[in-house]
Amino acid sequence: MTDGALRGGNRMDGARIVALAEAWIGTPYRHQGSEKGVGCDCLGLVRGLWRELYGEEPETPGAYCSDWAERGGGERLLQAAGRHMARLPGIDAAAPGDLIIFRFRPQLPAKHCGILVGGGRFIHAYEQAGVVSSALVPAWRKRVAGVFGWVERRR
Repeated sequence: MTDGALRGGNRMDGARIVALAEAWIGTPYRHQGSEKGVGCDCLGLVRGLWRELYGEEPETPGAYCSDWAERGGGERLLQAAGRHMARLPGIDAAAPGDLIIFRFRPQLPAKHCGILVGGGRFIHAYEQAGVVSSALVPAWRKRVAGVFGWVERRR
């Protein structure tokens, strides 16, 4: 799905997405996991939300190591989001419930993601803390590589 999907479809209710994401807070970190309360990584959080919203995942990420981006993994995360969600023009166009994808270093592929919840915060999973709500401080904002909206679709 491209940004045209947002124009052609209805944007999902952001409050619903935020409520679903908040229910994941406290889930332990588990590399490649995607089960609420059991364990997930940042991609697993998004995969779990996808299943809650739509049912079956549109594709599986396949196995990946924690340093896949540093090993020349390409823009896998941004490309996958672009195939299945509506790309938004940037963080200033984002609304609660939108997917935010981050790039840790300018020369490396984007490799982290979270859900914007409003109030200058987002929900994400990371190794040291599991699923948490964090402030979208300038250090995070400058790393935003893409923003995507969830679009209504039939199950």
